[in-house]
Amino acid sequence: MTKNIPALISGTSSFCPGCGHGIIIRLIAEVLDEMGMKQQDAICALAVGCACLLNNTLKVDRLGCPHGRAGAGASGIKRCRPDKLVFTYQGDGDAISIGFSETVYAAQRNEKITAIIVNNGVFGMTGGQASPTTLIGQKTATTVNGKTAAFNGMPVDIMEHLRPIPSTAYLARGSVHDAKSILKTKQYIRRAFETQISGTGYSCVEILSPCPTNWHMDPVTAVDRIASEVMAVYPIGEIKTGGAAS
Repeated sequence: MTKNIPALISGTSSFCPGCGHGIIIRLIAEVLDEMGMKQQDAICALAVGCACLLNNTLKVDRLGCPHGRAGAGASGIKRCRPDKLVFTYQGDGDAISIGFSETVYAAQRNEKITAIIVNNGVFGMTGGQASPTTLIGQKTATTVNGKTAAFNGMPVDIMEHLRPIPSTAYLARGSVHDAKSILKTKQYIRRAFETQISGTGYSCVEILSPCPTNWHMDPVTAVDRIASEVMAVYPIGEIKTGGAAS
C-alpha cells in the first residue's frame, strides 16, 4: 500500500491531456514506495523528448542524458553506484531510434539496469514525426500519406531484438489504456526492479501509451486505438522471465 507518494511525486505535470506519461510515472513512484525505497535510493537516467518532463514530476536523483544515450548513462551510473536502483526513462524515439545501439548494447553487456521505454509510436515533443515504432498506414508529420513498409520499413519491435540476447533477464511489454493493463504494467515495473536488485541482469519494460496530440485524436479515441490497432503489432505481456546471470 502506498504511503509516501507525496515524497516521490510533485504536484506539477507538463504532459498533454490524455498522455500516458503521467500514469507511468505514478506507477514508478508507487512501486518505489511499496518496495520501501526513498528518493535517495534510486537514480533515473533521463532521456530527451517528452520523457524529460519526468524531471518536474518524479522526485528522485536524475541525470539528463544526450538524445538516445540514456542506456549508456545508466550503465555508467550503475557501475559507479551499484548500491542504487538505476533506471532509464525514455520514449520510443529516444530508445529505439536515436538510442537503438545504446539500448541493445546495454543489454548485450548485461548491465544491471532497468530500461523503461514509453512507446507512443511517434516523436512526441518535436512535432509528431514518425519513429521506428510507427505503425504501417499511420499518418505523422513525416509520413503524411501514411507509413509504408516499402518506403519506411516495418515497425521495430524492440523486444524481438532484446529477447535473443542471453544476458537479458526480464523483459515485458505493458500498456496504460485501461485499468487492468495499468495494474499489470505496475507488476512488470516491480518485477523489473526486483530483477535488478537481485543482481540477475538487464531488465526492460516497454509501455504502450496514447499520444492524443500527435495522433490527432481525443483521449478516449486514443486509448481505444491502443486496444484496436497498436496491440495487434505490439502484444502485451511478459516476454522473458528468469533469464541469465550475473
